[in-house]
Amino acid sequence: MQPLKDIAVVGAGIAGLSCATALQAAGHRVRVFDKSGGTSGRMSTRRGEGWQCDHGAQFFAADHPEFAAEVARWRQGGVAAPWTPRLRIEAGALLRARSSGTWHVGVPRMTAPARWLSATCTLSTKTTINGITQAEQRWQLHSAEHGALDQSFDAVVLAIPAPQAEPLLRTAAPGLRELAGRVPMQGCWALMARFAAPLVLEFDAAAFADGPLAWVARDNSKPGREGAETWLLHASTEWSETHIEAGADFVGASLLQAFRELSDATPQAWTAHRWRYASGSVQLPQACAWRAELRIGLCGDWLNGGDVQGAWLSGRALAAQILQSTQIQSSGAVHA
Repeated sequence: MQPLKDIAVVGAGIAGLSCATALQAAGHRVRVFDKSGGTSGRMSTRRGEGWQCDHGAQFFAADHPEFAAEVARWRQGGVAAPWTPRLRIEAGALLRARSSGTWHVGVPRMTAPARWLSATCTLSTKTTINGITQAEQRWQLHSAEHGALDQSFDAVVLAIPAPQAEPLLRTAAPGLRELAGRVPMQGCWALMARFAAPLVLEFDAAAFADGPLAWVARDNSKPGREGAETWLLHASTEWSETHIEAGADFVGASLLQAFRELSDATPQAWTAHRWRYASGSVQLPQACAWRAELRIGLCGDWLNGGDVQGAWLSGRALAAQILQSTQIQSSGAVHA
């Protein structure tokens, strides 16, 4: 078996970038692909004239030693900071965080850590990978925009949601496809509402147990933010799934009506975004999946708890498995 040199990582979210940077630090040539125009995945921020809003992941905790050390690096690099909002949490509300300790956010927006990680990566954006095939121990990637890519790879990492990974694995790795197919993922509607003046409320963020809303947050209460008073409204999983194919006008009217139970202020403008695959997690003995004989692996938050910390640890765990298999192959070659 040929040693690994060139590795493709599909997905430029935290899991993919965590894996890519670890592999790159070990001397591999890594190329990261993403269908969007940039990095960060669901650690995303929408920006407009005079406003911005984190409309995906809202914060992250770091109670695992390795991730805590990584967040310390982010803070030293100026791309993350603690967030201590005034909180209102209803009994029974579920917060997707592993710890009740310090919450962190990216600064000046949630995309900052991913952009910082990607600075040393070879990155191909606006490249939707819609097919992978293997011949003579090399992987060929195909994209919707460019067809078959010129470069081939020794190994492939899929750092994308399970429903997006599954069709790519249909013939490439049926066992991994079966794993991805066992993970149902749910959607989430997000609404970004801009107001003319700060809302007079006794909290900056709130989590709810019932009703259309699961979470609301004053985005400009986070450190480093500038611009208009902007609130992020996340619909509950149940409501989002029920209305996943609804139009933006219906979603906006419904979520703003629910928000009026908290404040009667009317936004100057709002923007809706549908996260089709926002949540879903399966418990595995390990935080990733790697098939050394095929040289293909999976990582992502959906494999490891469903949050930012889980995503980063999943990517790092997959990189460790790839590096271990590389060392075994190299040792076998020496003793052959």
